[in-house]
Amino acid sequence: MDKGIYCLVVKNPACTVEVGALGPLSFAAGWHGYVGSALGLGGLVRLERHLRLAELRDRQPKWHIDYLLSDPRFSVAYAVSAPTVEQLECLLAATLARDGTGVDRFGCSDCDCPSHLLHWRRDPKERIVTAFAGLGLVPGIKTIITPKGKGNV
Repeated sequence: MDKGIYCLVVKNPACTVEVGALGPLSFAAGWHGYVGSALGLGGLVRLERHLRLAELRDRQPKWHIDYLLSDPRFSVAYAVSAPTVEQLECLLAATLARDGTGVDRFGCSDCDCPSHLLHWRRDPKERIVTAFAGLGLVPGIKTIITPKGKGNV
């Protein structure tokens, strides 16, 4: 599968979640977009792993985003991804942070970014697609329908 970057978008009510070493974090109600890299082995298969976890909620969390995907209060709305071999994850997160609010230290333990998880009160799909395009990427959108009882908000 292609290597690339992605933004996984979830919707949630206001809540607090225990996120591994970060401890308990408060999340505002609305939309959260997690910017991830899929440049390693398997490429964008990483995104598919996240989507399976969100659907089945049957695995122990490995990455920060997994704690949200395992929580029934968070439902995946869609994912935006684009193939690339360039390391654009941090630039995409910084671009999206211009009009979103970052959740401190979330998803960025391997870089110097303040956050790779952004919050918006309204659906950020248009902003995300524009940010991908602004980086010279051709984004694809995968809409997700969470089965009843598996985390619909």
